[in-house]
Amino acid sequence: MSMEVTAWNMLYRTMNAQNDRRPLSMTTLRRIGAFARPHRRRLAAFLVLSVVTAILTVATPVLAGQAVGAIVDGAETGVVTGLATLIAVIAVAEAGLGLLTRWLSAGIGEGLILDLRTAVYDHVQRMPVAFFTRTRTGALVSRLNNDVIGAQRAFTDTLSTVAGNLVTLVLTLVVMIKLSWQITLLALVLLPVFVLPARRMGARLARLRHEAADHNAAMGTQMTERFSAPGAMLVKLFGRPARESAEFAARAGRVRDIGVRTAMVQSSFVTALTLVSALALALVYGLGGFYALRGQLDPGSVVALALLLTRLYAPLTALAGARVDVMSALVSFDRVFEVLDLTPMIADRPDARRVPDGPVSVEFEDVRFGYPSADKVSLASLEEVAALDTRGGAEVLHGVSFRAEPGRMVALVGSSGAGKSTIAQLLPRLYDVEGGAVRLAGVDVRDLSAESIRETVGMVTQDGHLFHESIRENLLLARPEAEEDELWEALRRARLADLVAALPDGLDTVVGERGYRLSGGERQRLTIARLLLARPRVVILDEATAHLDSTSEAAVQAALEEALTGQTAVVIAHRLSTVIAADLILVVEDGRIVERGTHAELLAAGGRYEELYRTQFDPRDDLETAA
Repeated sequence: MSMEVTAWNMLYRTMNAQNDRRPLSMTTLRRIGAFARPHRRRLAAFLVLSVVTAILTVATPVLAGQAVGAIVDGAETGVVTGLATLIAVIAVAEAGLGLLTRWLSAGIGEGLILDLRTAVYDHVQRMPVAFFTRTRTGALVSRLNNDVIGAQRAFTDTLSTVAGNLVTLVLTLVVMIKLSWQITLLALVLLPVFVLPARRMGARLARLRHEAADHNAAMGTQMTERFSAPGAMLVKLFGRPARESAEFAARAGRVRDIGVRTAMVQSSFVTALTLVSALALALVYGLGGFYALRGQLDPGSVVALALLLTRLYAPLTALAGARVDVMSALVSFDRVFEVLDLTPMIADRPDARRVPDGPVSVEFEDVRFGYPSADKVSLASLEEVAALDTRGGAEVLHGVSFRAEPGRMVALVGSSGAGKSTIAQLLPRLYDVEGGAVRLAGVDVRDLSAESIRETVGMVTQDGHLFHESIRENLLLARPEAEEDELWEALRRARLADLVAALPDGLDTVVGERGYRLSGGERQRLTIARLLLARPRVVILDEATAHLDSTSEAAVQAALEEALTGQTAVVIAHRLSTVIAADLILVVEDGRIVERGTHAELLAAGGRYEELYRTQFDPRDDLETAA
């Protein structure tokens, strides 16, 4: 490895090192060992090959010096030829071992990335909804990408660096001292001139890099928000293009200036260290030549010392930064383990049951609930705040009780923020109650398996969320094994088959981010088609028609009639016209059920329901006609 390459490597590692001085944690090391255990055979082979490669690295300069010495001494041609052949064989062996070592390194590293990413991804999927409402998506994705890759380097780059360079350093020092202790001492004296500037320049470059990363992140956030469909619309309606452009250009200009400064600092540093290495070689040749002319050192040893000099600086500088590499890897591991240590608040019991077959009743018995505080479901680093919000835990549902008989519809109405959506989220066990019980077919949902609840309960929310995938893939989320004719039947029942058939790509049409290539009514009908395909026995509709115009609402209502036929239903609605036919209407205010009954009974009672109804319908209209 040349001096210039060595300088670049050290500068890069110092610049990218994470500034962390934590002590080595045995707990962290044991957990790292658990992830490394499946790869232990490859790790052992990797370390052995790294050591063998290091030995061959030192052997080449020694043989080159012997060849030069043989030439100067006028040895037989066969001796020189033999040494040259041996050097060639070692070069071929080094190349082959290098490829094999790289193959093992890639296999270990990529295998570890797979294990860590799978573990984090599977764990995150088990986290409650409250975790996702608090966590910044970008911070979570960074754990799956940057930190996992940073942890992987501990097994590939850092491990091979420490093992290989330690062997190389020891062998090089032994050989150099044996050849000339004076020249070896000179080389070691020059080492601080090589290492110390790298540390200082690396820290300076790290600050520049972090500043550039902050500006790039800000530009990325600005582009992500402004280039999404709703963001672009908001900018066009209320934004100031000149200000947006100036703000973006200012950040981009700062990144440009930092890039120029970074390039100059890097080039100046590498140029200076290359000059130092050239001067060191000049001193080796000068002092070595002086000793050779006086007969104290043979010419071959001078050549060997010059070649060994690079073998000395490279491992020394690498080992000098080994602790930084190890700490950086441990920081990455700790950040990954930090996510894995978050305990999911909702988990299946060992003896979890399935929902009994047949029609399903829904029952809430004296349910009390408060949303969990941040410290129970999130991390400050994932929310990108200095400290977690300590608020939360206050009770928002106070003794809610009702029962929906199989095949019947229960409607929840009331003011915004009264707790209607919270009630709906407890039924599919997105949260667990703090008191009382939620039951499906007479069984507490906490005693049921999550898979069985998902098969039994289907939900349509007001935003009609879709993935940036095809119509087919969005439908198959409900039932991956569904056949083509079943997809079309679900679309037909959702009043969407004609529209999809008219699209150029039919079922393979990509709906766009969050489904924005479709209208609001079309998105909602597609989510209803997905619900129909799932065939749940319990249906939850949370403001499914809240943001639709009259035409779209009529189409969606027709689709909902298909979805609700014969099903147990819990329907949340602000538009009372959509729930007049419900078997039971519950009026929810401040986390309590304040009224219950049919539409006619509640109107006759003249309470809160009658007040809500009067605000939506002209009081001069005949109420029975309106019904």
